[in-house]
Amino acid sequence: MSLAARSTDPGAPRFRVRPPANWINDPNGPFRWRGRHHLFYQHNPDAPVHTNVHWGHASSPDLVHWEHHPIALTPTPGGPDEAGCWSGCVVDDDGVPTAVYTGVDRHHTGLGSICLARSLMPQDETLTDWRPLPEPVVTGPPPGLDVVMFRDPFVFSSGGRRWALVGAGHADGTPSALLYDCDDLADWRFAGVLLDGHDPVAADAFGDKAVGWECPQLFETGRGEWVLVLSLWDGNPCETGYLTGRLRPHAQGELRFEPRAGGRLDHGRDFYAPAVLQERDRALMWGWSWEAREREDIDRAGWAGVLTAPRVVDVHADGSLCVAPAPELESLRAAEPFVSAPDLRAALPEAYDLTVTAPGRTAVSLLRSASGAELTVVLDPDEGTVTLDRGGWPRTRPDGCAPIVVRAPAGEVRILVDGSLFELFVGDRAMVTERVYRRADDVAELFVTGAGATVTGWALVPPTPG
Repeated sequence: MSLAARSTDPGAPRFRVRPPANWINDPNGPFRWRGRHHLFYQHNPDAPVHTNVHWGHASSPDLVHWEHHPIALTPTPGGPDEAGCWSGCVVDDDGVPTAVYTGVDRHHTGLGSICLARSLMPQDETLTDWRPLPEPVVTGPPPGLDVVMFRDPFVFSSGGRRWALVGAGHADGTPSALLYDCDDLADWRFAGVLLDGHDPVAADAFGDKAVGWECPQLFETGRGEWVLVLSLWDGNPCETGYLTGRLRPHAQGELRFEPRAGGRLDHGRDFYAPAVLQERDRALMWGWSWEAREREDIDRAGWAGVLTAPRVVDVHADGSLCVAPAPELESLRAAEPFVSAPDLRAALPEAYDLTVTAPGRTAVSLLRSASGAELTVVLDPDEGTVTLDRGGWPRTRPDGCAPIVVRAPAGEVRILVDGSLFELFVGDRAMVTERVYRRADDVAELFVTGAGATVTGWALVPPTPG
């Protein structure tokens, strides 16, 4: 399926990565190889439900044209991943692309093992053939830590060596990120707890919202600061957070993370398990956006889940996160905008890229229901807030649909909408991901009220062949 393949479901995103049908969740192993970006993801190829987990696979030469490939990893009967090939990463191991992932066997008790699979044809830019190793490289958590959650390896480099994080939760409810020395991918050594929830900066940033840290991701910025991205697991609902700080040498050649700032990664309710690709001059992030509608609607549509737009992430001087859509996405814009100042009213297409700049309090209406309810984004630069109010479009998930208030310099917002996927960027300081499902009698119309507001919007169009 090409990226722009249509669906009969009006809520189906057309320009973001998702499989042709059935289930997708966590992005896994974003990887750059021979001029292409590769995205793997948790995938049930048989139904739009979260079970029977494989690794799906898509790749792109430009972050815009995506090609779907055959399934990369399949559970091995009798193997360490018999009950699922769960989250992980992909690394270049001396010229051989290697997947490092969580395997769950038939006897599991909630704890994963760390498994490897290697590309059989590393010279091929599409990376379509993989061979799992028959035995895990780590069979479970280290003894003595009372770990009850152990999953989601992430490999990174520091000090000329290769290391890995594994997400963990302890029996007393403390979340942590465990550290391994894996310079030799076939020989892992436990190197202590990189950070846990008792750290005062982490406790202030996250409170007690997690009993485990899933999908830990760690990357370095150009200024030498490190960013630790965490998925805050506490059942349902789930949130994501980040910490910025320094990676310091520790006793016996180990490492510890010293955070200086942190906060919520995405302020929306439909974003989880982000994965990061550190490139030479930037870091890219994708997240998973789940469905927030009735089960019968999902079954009727035949698909569930989508990956977000790629986001460039960095750190501001004050330690807060800097985030923006990848610039490559601008090539999806139509040749001419469908709205631009001084016009502040226009019909909205199914997919669009909209920027609003406001010198004062400005309300942006995007949807209107038959009963007169409006979905609005309100910018208030004097208060330093942006508020998303989508109360007329309820969600079925337990965290509801109350207004979301983001406290950040609020002079500009950029809104990416692709079917039911709604991605809001508050300047380069905050992001909000929500799923909003239009009904047949909804009116998708832009109406902006506020003196001096500047508005520019483009319909998204299928990418032309490169």
